[in-house]
Amino acid sequence: MNIASVRRPIIPPTPPRAPDDMSFLGRVAVLKQNMIATWGQRAYEEEVIKGRFFLHNSFILNQPNAIRHVLLSNYENYTRTPAGIRMLRPVLGEGVLIAEGHAWAHQRRTLAPAFTPRATANLVPHMTAVLDETITKLDVRTSEPVDLRETMQRMTLEIAGRTMFSFGMDRHGPTLRNFVMEYGARLGRPYFLDMLLPVSWPTPMDFARARFRKRWTEFVAMLIAERRTMGKKDGAPPRDLFDLMDAARDPETGKGFSDAQLVDEVATMILAGHETTATALFWALYLLALDPETQEEVASETHGEHLDSMADIDRQKFTRAVIEETMRLYPPAFLVARAAREKDNAAGVEIGKGDIIMIAPWLLHRHEKLWDQPNAFIPKRFMSNEAPDRFAYLPFGAGPRVCIGAPFAQAESVLALARLIGAFRIELADRVPVIPLGVVTTQPDHSPLFRITRR
Repeated sequence: MNIASVRRPIIPPTPPRAPDDMSFLGRVAVLKQNMIATWGQRAYEEEVIKGRFFLHNSFILNQPNAIRHVLLSNYENYTRTPAGIRMLRPVLGEGVLIAEGHAWAHQRRTLAPAFTPRATANLVPHMTAVLDETITKLDVRTSEPVDLRETMQRMTLEIAGRTMFSFGMDRHGPTLRNFVMEYGARLGRPYFLDMLLPVSWPTPMDFARARFRKRWTEFVAMLIAERRTMGKKDGAPPRDLFDLMDAARDPETGKGFSDAQLVDEVATMILAGHETTATALFWALYLLALDPETQEEVASETHGEHLDSMADIDRQKFTRAVIEETMRLYPPAFLVARAAREKDNAAGVEIGKGDIIMIAPWLLHRHEKLWDQPNAFIPKRFMSNEAPDRFAYLPFGAGPRVCIGAPFAQAESVLALARLIGAFRIELADRVPVIPLGVVTTQPDHSPLFRITRR
């Protein structure tokens, strides 16, 4: 895409690119700290990079047609890697994000009605209530530096709690955040044996993950039990996602979720929803602090409106473009890794049984053959008539396994950014570069402090 710009766009900081001669063991050492830093310049220039991963070939795919084949045309041939399962199963169990085959199809069909645009529109009042409270709390902090990353985490967690259960997370929020921080700090990172051994052979870290999972599922089950004590009046419309998910039935089989399945689905929606949205909003605020002119364009689009409906959200075209450009530069899910069940040919790429396929939105979204000025922050590229290739831009994945909560996340992100920038002018309290880390999600290496002033 060719983008004309009347001014020089900002280029936010990134980790240095790995040397092309980095050894395998060197990459493994860096991998645990920041996978993004394991990729060299070739990965941003070439369509296919072939390597070796223990006994199998590995491929980084930056070719949209090949990606379309893997994620859409022949998606059933590709499953999660052992390392991917080890990273996700302790927190998501057998939820829709990592289930396979018939189990996944049942879950996807059953959950689909809870995540339609109409269902999302019914949840907007929960979002606006939390945003009102967040802005009120920030109002009294305009004289001091503010950690907006923590603010976004608390805000999106509160939205997740209210949209899921119709109750606030004042009592349970700290415990939930501790679970998330504990897992990301140590257990959610890949270790050498995690990548080497099949899933059926537990690694030392798997025992620690199993202990974590027991405590985590007990906590989620407690939240569900507390929500069930609130009940639901016969004939009353669903008040939240839990009502929708608890009542959901597979349209083909008529089966609903067991209690254990419901725990995994609720855990998936809370974790995948609040953490990725908080991360995207943090990066959007960071970019707008670096680019005051674009920040003023976002502020002017709201025209001082309150914004409390899907119609209001849909009118925020430029704010949506800022979110889309943020997720291009900082895709929350920076890597999709798959293992081939059988031999295949993906748009000319010969793939063997057991080969590892890596589709990295971080690389794809910054690829020099697919984007004009790929490392620059240019939201207006998403207001162009020339849309990016559907398989060159994957903030929510693609194909049958595209993120089921994408409409919800997009509405929440646009609404939150519009309301926050409409209320406050933000700037960085210091100029220490914030470097993205690829660890579970695309996280900042530190939480910078911001200064905010009321508009």
